[in-house]
This record gives sequence, C-alpha cells and structure tokens, in this order.
Amino acid sequence: MSNDFDFELTPDQWEALRTLRNPLSNGRLSKSYLVEGLVELGLVAINDGVPAITPAGRKVLVRGSCRLLDLVA
Repeated sequence: MSNDFDFELTPDQWEALRTLRNPLSNGRLSKSYLVEGLVELGLVAINDGVPAITPAGRKVLVRGSCRLLDLVA
C-alpha cells in the first residue's frame, strides 16, 4: 500500500475536506483559511471562485476515513 495520500491533517481540515465532498456545500467554505491550506496541499482546487475537492483530495478522504472515525470517538 502506498503512502502517497497520507497527510497529517488537523481535525478542522478533515472536516473541511469532508464538507467539500458535497458540491452544494462548497459555498460555506469559500474564503476559509482551511481551504487555502488544502489548496496548498493539492487536495482542493478553486474553480471560478468556488472550492472543489480534487481527485487527490478524494483519495486522501477515502484513505483517511478511519482517522475521521477516531475524531468522532
């Protein structure tokens, strides 16, 4: 298994990435410092001023979903 998508994201970054899965919710995070950090990591792209999760961001979210469960517990 490759660690290409193993990022040490903060709980807030995980939540922002999870929120961006749903295109309808993107407007809520449009100017967030969290989004800027995710853009720098290549996990989110800004398209026409709207943040959108990238393919790499989706892979990180899927591979890191077990960490999200740890955050809930």
